[in-house]
Amino acid sequence: MKIQKQSTKIASISTPTACTSYQLKLHSVIFSTSTVNHPDTWISLKCDIKPRHPCRPISCLLSGSLGARLFIKPPRSLAMRATSISSLFVSLLLYCLTSLAQNIAQLQEQLQRSNVPAVFPNDPGYANASAPFNMRFSFSPIAIAFPETSQQVAASINAGTAQDLKVVARSGGHSYIANGLGGKSGSLVLDLSRMKAITYDEETKTVKVETGNRLGDIALALNDHGRAMPHGRCTYVGIGGHAGHGGFGFQSRMWGLTLDVVQSVTVVLANGTIATVSENENAELFWNTMSVFVPIPPGHPRRRLLLRNRHFNPIQTFPAPSSATIFNYGWTLDISDASKALSNWQSFVDTDIPPEFGGELVLSKGPSYGQVQLSFFGAYWGSFDTFNSTIAPFKDTLPIVPQSQSVTSGNWFEGLEALVFGALNTSSASETRDTFYAKSLLTPEEVPMTEDAVGAFITYLGTEGFSSNTSWFVEVELYGGTNSAINKVPLDETAFAHRSARFNFQLYASSANKLPPYPDFGFTFVDGMANSITSNMPDDWAWGAYVNYADDRLADWQDRYYGSHYERLQALKRSVDPHDVFYFPESIEE
Repeated sequence: MKIQKQSTKIASISTPTACTSYQLKLHSVIFSTSTVNHPDTWISLKCDIKPRHPCRPISCLLSGSLGARLFIKPPRSLAMRATSISSLFVSLLLYCLTSLAQNIAQLQEQLQRSNVPAVFPNDPGYANASAPFNMRFSFSPIAIAFPETSQQVAASINAGTAQDLKVVARSGGHSYIANGLGGKSGSLVLDLSRMKAITYDEETKTVKVETGNRLGDIALALNDHGRAMPHGRCTYVGIGGHAGHGGFGFQSRMWGLTLDVVQSVTVVLANGTIATVSENENAELFWNTMSVFVPIPPGHPRRRLLLRNRHFNPIQTFPAPSSATIFNYGWTLDISDASKALSNWQSFVDTDIPPEFGGELVLSKGPSYGQVQLSFFGAYWGSFDTFNSTIAPFKDTLPIVPQSQSVTSGNWFEGLEALVFGALNTSSASETRDTFYAKSLLTPEEVPMTEDAVGAFITYLGTEGFSSNTSWFVEVELYGGTNSAINKVPLDETAFAHRSARFNFQLYASSANKLPPYPDFGFTFVDGMANSITSNMPDDWAWGAYVNYADDRLADWQDRYYGSHYERLQALKRSVDPHDVFYFPESIEE
């Protein structure tokens, strides 16, 4: 490899008393690197170092096709010429670039030896392959590999560990915080999208699903056999992360979470070992599968693991319901009436509602200050004859007739088409990306929200929500209530830590035009939504968070996501992945 320094620009340097403070701005150092496979790769080192203690490391971002971060400890004497500072940075950068180029060349060679397709920086297709669902993030993986078998997954992991790389799996790429890209630059991404086999067993009524499948495609395949399984309504979500961290949908009160119906998983461990895990084989790994290290692997938190590929071996399926009713009623309400509606929703779900009922309230910006839009949206999988009597105890509490309504009744497939967000055949249309920040808040059944909390929350939405220059919504998803299959599962039977939740609030705000950059006031606004509830509840109120609505700014995520299961997950992490190969932000720590 040849490296030629193209330009160096030092803007300013001041050198007060040693070990007090100083300011250095190294705007850019640009290099051209030449390798056999990547001629003329341009890379930029950018530093903007604000006053800080000179005895602490300086962090500089190496951007471009080889993403990395340098940590440089300044010399003891700061009374040096700008050219000396430049030379220091250049020397360290040259060393870093040489090492990175060697890593890439060796990684390429190992992946090619195992016939694993991959794209590297500057390859055609790299930009598209590294594009995140949430454009608030921008990461540059060292490479994106596309294994097609478990053996190729194992070979890819071994190639990454040989270069001391962090390895992540990507099933659908729908992670809210881009964990499928590593959650940082420089990771090796294993994109499992080419592993799409779906095999239905007519005798056992189970299905084997490879991890590259998305929810819409699985629903279509099962419908061909008159079968179904619980899953979310966003068709482009990959089965790996969805099942691995729960998998909630409007069938879940009837059938449970996606992870609850997984009977075994084929996994690849951090050392490249391929294993099958189930309640009877490698039971502890089965319990942990996914929750530990995977951003988007297959499996399920009842079975969370540290691996990267999986297929879900037998997954229990159910006869597709003969009847489906998808409904959506809408109102514009003032703060007082909207507060009563949320309180009544909380009371309604504690009546004897059937498990065939799944629904949510959706709140969004009202047409004027002090108002909110409220939608009552969901699915009823029982007979249409009993639909109206099922929803009436809540719907009739609203002060006015709905200003909009849509009710679609038909068979299971017709219900799916009316319910889902996106095309069931995910190859027929590409997914729309977004720039957003989201939080979640799982409320415990034992301690309902107080009137003060409900009132403060709705007031916030009707005032701050009207003023916010974001595109926002809140979903108050029904998890619990009477007859919920989700909460019938004992807490410690799976790694999913929320078996006594009533609602899951998804708090979501996009930038006004859905494009980057994301505004700082968007974070403040979404945080304020959550705080308006939690600050009006007792300090020991045991609310949780849903890891599939990942929040990169959640301070105590270990407890909110995993609760009492976190220590057990940590122990498994130390046992199976002691070198933290499977790392991404908010992955289980060692």
